[in-house]
Amino acid sequence: MERSRILAAVLAIAAIGAVCAALEAQTDQDVSAPQPHHVRKAAQRPMPFTPDIETTGPAAALEFRSYEQMSQQDRDLVADAESSIGERAGFAGLEFNQGKWSYQQIVCRALPNHLLLQFTRNNGTGDVSVFSASIPRGGDGKVRVVPIVRRGYSLFSPAPINALTISAFNHIRAEEHSDLPPAWLETGLCYGALAGAHPEIGSAEVTEVKKLPAAPPGRLDIPMHGGAVISFTDVSAIPRPMQWTVTFNGKGKLLKATHSTAPRSRERVVERKPAEAKGKPVKATDPTAKAILVK
Repeated sequence: MERSRILAAVLAIAAIGAVCAALEAQTDQDVSAPQPHHVRKAAQRPMPFTPDIETTGPAAALEFRSYEQMSQQDRDLVADAESSIGERAGFAGLEFNQGKWSYQQIVCRALPNHLLLQFTRNNGTGDVSVFSASIPRGGDGKVRVVPIVRRGYSLFSPAPINALTISAFNHIRAEEHSDLPPAWLETGLCYGALAGAHPEIGSAEVTEVKKLPAAPPGRLDIPMHGGAVISFTDVSAIPRPMQWTVTFNGKGKLLKATHSTAPRSRERVVERKPAEAKGKPVKATDPTAKAILVK
């Protein structure tokens, strides 16, 4: 009997030892195996422009069309909007009902649902007035006027950095209702044109033909918090090339614009005489003080 009790105790101790050894082996295996851990996924930065949808060539410039070069459809659109343009230009003190005005079309493919125009009245050196106008093509939006200079002077702060210019540009872009992000470089150039410039950028080879100084291509920067910063140098500006920088938030709203003289490069800056804008004249002979386009 005593022998049976001893045998049972030995077997029990052996069983407990086997279980402990198995548990210890399992513990060692768990420790040596790589432990899963929670990986925090980085938040995607909101970008209003896709960097790879536009490849800049050796040169880039917006097209400006005279009245004769415009399509008949666009001419008719201007004629329909002339009273609204005259009214809004008058509110800005631009004397649209005085003197002869001409205009050019700004061909902006980044804003296809709007017709952009640049109006000029040149009464000689020191007496030049300029403003831009935007006309919605589909009727969804408002006619807008951006004052640039009146008789050689800025009406407010300079148009490129003016809050009114930035606000008008944001309204125009909001009225586009596009599901696709626009080309980032042309968006920057369109803003420059709306603010009164005829922006051109290009390489040394191309600018040598046009007698313009060389400049680096446009640049798109994506900040850590999202949004976009577009910068480019307008080599056609007189008397010095001008550096433009426009900053957007993640939803594509323009927040800030800067416009300053570009640093000098080794290239010699060749000055060009400003060409007078060609377009259809506007005479102010209406006794009701409303400008009428000459037919």
